[in-house]
Amino acid sequence: MNWVKDTKTVQAEDGLRIEFDHYKANHERIVVIAHGFYNSKESILLQDLGRDLLDRYDVAIMDFRGHGKSGGLFHWASKEPMDLEAVLGCLRPGYQKIAVIGFSFGAGIGMIVAGTTGLIDNLIFVSGPSEFKRIDFRWWELDVDNDILFNFGPGGKGKGVRPGPFWYPKLQPIDIVKNVRIPICYIHGDRDWTIKPWHAEALYEKTPTRKHLRILEGGPHAEYLMRKHKQQFVGEIKVWLEQTFEQEGGA
Repeated sequence: MNWVKDTKTVQAEDGLRIEFDHYKANHERIVVIAHGFYNSKESILLQDLGRDLLDRYDVAIMDFRGHGKSGGLFHWASKEPMDLEAVLGCLRPGYQKIAVIGFSFGAGIGMIVAGTTGLIDNLIFVSGPSEFKRIDFRWWELDVDNDILFNFGPGGKGKGVRPGPFWYPKLQPIDIVKNVRIPICYIHGDRDWTIKPWHAEALYEKTPTRKHLRILEGGPHAEYLMRKHKQQFVGEIKVWLEQTFEQEGGA
């Protein structure tokens, strides 16, 4: 399979510079991967997911503000929807449909954009919060392998954040989900120590459109599902996209 990588820069509505990598394989549909807190498009796990999808879709992996090579400071979901909107707006003219796979904070931001714009045709919500203020963060349940040992090695690539103000008002996914008119797939690990599965269950209950919920047994948080649960995780994504993204009328 032939593809090319093109690194692009766009401006968010407030003028901030946002960078993303565009992997082009001449498909009519594209999947945008939106990372979570303390991560970036340089993550080897997110890049691995992107490669797994390139046989059917073009792929873009972005950096939110305060992360990776995008500018500014991280605003804890109060301004980040502008970043995703800028990337989607840049890509929209070239594609028939756009899906977003959001991880953790990136999933919550994806929900906000899906409920307030028409820029997203399909959303895969991975380990995301129903409310940013109710993140569980049970540090005593830390996954030693994924969250400590792996990040001292290759998993640490692209990690980091430039934190900014956290007190600005922000929309909450649980309040936005009722406005969403696209298919949504929720994927969560039952051993997630940062955001517990009840968040996905609460959102699923309130989702008014075509929806699917998959709780992976023994699954950790967000992109770490790509390690020991890769076959299940990627399989869920591919089946969902085949059923609701490739087929006309999938919504």
